[in-house]
Amino acid sequence: MRLNFINLKNEALIDIATFLARCWSENINAVVKFSDKDHNTSLTKINKNTIILPSITNYAGSDFQRYRQFRTMLWYGAMRLRFCEKVLSNDHAFGFILNTMETRRVEILGRRIWSGMDEEIIFNYAYIWNYRPIIHNIYHKVRIIEAFHQYFLIGDIKGDINSGQLKKITDADKYAKNVLSEVIKNNYNTSWIEKKIPSIIKILDVDSLLTIPIQIKKNNDSFTDETVLQTITKISNIIRYSKSNKNKIFKNKKIHGEYKQIIEENTKNENKKTHYNKIGVKIPYIDEYDDVMIRDVDLINKLKIKFKKFKTNLKEEFTNIGDEFDCDSYLDNNKPFFRDNITTIKTKIMILLDHSSSIYKNNLEYKKAALALCEVLSYLQVKFSVYAFNTTDKEITCWLIKSDDSKWDDITSRRLSKIEANGGTPLAEVYNKMRTLLNLRKPDIFLTLTDGEPADPDEARRIIRVLKLSNIKMAAIGLGSNTLHVITIANNLKRLGYEKILAVNNINDITSKILNIIDQK
Repeated sequence: MRLNFINLKNEALIDIATFLARCWSENINAVVKFSDKDHNTSLTKINKNTIILPSITNYAGSDFQRYRQFRTMLWYGAMRLRFCEKVLSNDHAFGFILNTMETRRVEILGRRIWSGMDEEIIFNYAYIWNYRPIIHNIYHKVRIIEAFHQYFLIGDIKGDINSGQLKKITDADKYAKNVLSEVIKNNYNTSWIEKKIPSIIKILDVDSLLTIPIQIKKNNDSFTDETVLQTITKISNIIRYSKSNKNKIFKNKKIHGEYKQIIEENTKNENKKTHYNKIGVKIPYIDEYDDVMIRDVDLINKLKIKFKKFKTNLKEEFTNIGDEFDCDSYLDNNKPFFRDNITTIKTKIMILLDHSSSIYKNNLEYKKAALALCEVLSYLQVKFSVYAFNTTDKEITCWLIKSDDSKWDDITSRRLSKIEANGGTPLAEVYNKMRTLLNLRKPDIFLTLTDGEPADPDEARRIIRVLKLSNIKMAAIGLGSNTLHVITIANNLKRLGYEKILAVNNINDITSKILNIIDQK
């Protein structure tokens, strides 16, 4: 079965890619990013816990075959995170050879844990073989380096090479495999292999700083099913990782089910984008897992503890009659009984985040507070939605962060991280853009977080009055830099006609202030 690949975006893959990378590497901080460069630019940055992969459109083959290559390259990146001390650039001979040896080392170690990857490794090598250039089309000593790469990893050389160069390559291959055997046997690491690279370079008779300008071929027309099947057979006979026949390796129905789910989720996302675009709201494009900087775990945990009473839905209240008698309260001449009252937040709230340029200097802390707020609202099971506005390409843009019918999760937090602080504060224009959405969603409270006076106060006042007539409670929280600024912002918001107004000069107070607004018993 061939599934439509045309609309599959990197953002549809980021969740599954991040999950798999963290699972395979056992590194909870693993991050996956995408590059528009060629197939041979896959890179793992060990010190940044980052795997950089080519965009999925940079692979050849059918829709499903591209996904399988992407997935296998991700596995190699995760194994490098798990087993390598460093990954050098492929731009020069020294790093190219080291990375070639490390590819096989992490492959061997990774297969011991993830034996289910055997068929995928063979399938991926079939494409790698077809991607690699023909040796006699490469000039000078780069030819020797590429031939060594092919011979060491795949066991063959693509094209013709003279006997003298072939002798160097086979000698270097024998030495490298002995090194690798010793590394695996004694559980050595990257640094030990790195010390052996000069010997391999000497055998190949090349310069360690030789530039490697290898061009990867990705002509989709040349990758027929027959060609891939033939290559799978060839690779299987050389690299005996799997006993499965070529047809089973070629189809791999287990991975196909995973891919189909991704396609279905991608279709849902594209339909949602189309829907929101029609009403003037955009959804941020996400192609990397980049919400780490704005996730303040300490702040989130402190706020969850602070508002735990809402989570438990119980609150002690002293009364003249009740369930239990409290002796100390009676002796203090206070109400002697107490009972547990159920507290719930049933208010449906829509939050609008001002991302004008004035937020820029506090943008990181602002996002941390906003993310913490959303985490707490989700924890308390409040029904809420989050939007933001800024100026993009000289146009006022409203962004969907979270809709009221979706969960607060990794996708929504990454959307928040993508919004840049830019432009003015045209609240009237923003409210006009969101009127259709407000009429459709009908929140109980429409809350705006802002740090400035609107560009057109009179028009903003008029729109606020119109929205209030739709039974939407208009509320605002002003962000000030100091006490005087807070007072000024509060007065400005009051004159605009908001029904509930609060102002703070500590961004971390936002959550408690908002909960005071929406906690309607």
